[in-house]
Amino acid sequence: MNAVRLLLLALLVLTLTASQPAAGQIPDLKTGGSVPTLAPLVRQVTPAVVNISVHGRVREDNPLYRDPIFREFFDVPRQIEKEVNATGSGVIVDAQRGYVLTNNHVVEGTSAVQITTKDGRQFSAKVVGRDPPTDVAVLQIQNPAGLKALAFGDSDTLEVGDFVLAIGNPFGLGQTVTSGLVSALGRTGLGKQGYEDFIQTDAAINPGNSGGALVSLRGELVGINSAIISPAGGNVGIGFAIPVNMARKVMEQIIANGRVERGRIGISLKDPLPSVNKGLTQGAVIAEVAADSPADRAGLRKGDVVTAADDRPIRTAAQLRNTIGLARVGEHVRLSVLRNGAPLAVSVRVAPASESSSALAGPNRLLR
Repeated sequence: MNAVRLLLLALLVLTLTASQPAAGQIPDLKTGGSVPTLAPLVRQVTPAVVNISVHGRVREDNPLYRDPIFREFFDVPRQIEKEVNATGSGVIVDAQRGYVLTNNHVVEGTSAVQITTKDGRQFSAKVVGRDPPTDVAVLQIQNPAGLKALAFGDSDTLEVGDFVLAIGNPFGLGQTVTSGLVSALGRTGLGKQGYEDFIQTDAAINPGNSGGALVSLRGELVGINSAIISPAGGNVGIGFAIPVNMARKVMEQIIANGRVERGRIGISLKDPLPSVNKGLTQGAVIAEVAADSPADRAGLRKGDVVTAADDRPIRTAAQLRNTIGLARVGEHVRLSVLRNGAPLAVSVRVAPASESSSALAGPNRLLR
């Protein structure tokens, strides 16, 4: 009986093995079949990604000014003007009104902006506004016609391991598509911008990709490509994109007001320590509350741990800092708080910076 069972098991293994392709081999395809491809997705989204050419003058530090002899005897200016001609990328997010999202560093100091679409059409564009702390800028195409916009996704739903496409104009070569994974989320401390919450990806991003699109496999915009870590100036598999939820909030304020009006609630923050905060590894710990600040009036206390803002989970102190910093002045932000392990719901009004205590007048200092 055991011999019969062994024989049947052997026949089953042989049958399953014969029905599967060997490891590393491309399986046979039936006649008329197709191979996996992202070509339909690429055809759908690439018309919304544009090349940006800029011309202008910028002021930068004069290296001769550092020499005390030159400063004393030759009246060397502290800064000098420099001609700038550069290329970058952008994403059409409103085809009817011609709005384009890009990086601040792509258009900073420019006097003329020219946009080229995938099909070769050229448009003049104006800079609606820039926000250096987030490295976001908004352009508007003059006399837009026949444009295609890229739909906004929700960058808060991204997970490490999600597939993404990076689309832009690397090295001025023209539109280029690369693919990869979301490698990490919530990257901070890179010293690139004042408000950091980067999506890290291994999709190849190179100089010229700045301002281009990071796209999900749903064909939605989830990030604006912004920076790379590269010892040699090229891609080494570590690129960073601004989450589209952050970029969208900045854009809405720029369109409405011409600039971002940041408010404060009068707190400073730090990341939780499991040994101190009862095992918590995520959230934002309130380290200080300014007297008579919006946070004080709302009932927040030193030691409270914020776990969510407007029903979105808070992973780090930097994330909460970004959330508050990008909220409109006068808005109420709903915070989910743990106080001595007990949950609380607190609504706090975002006030103008002038209403904050002078001790916390900076952008909600991130305490380490």
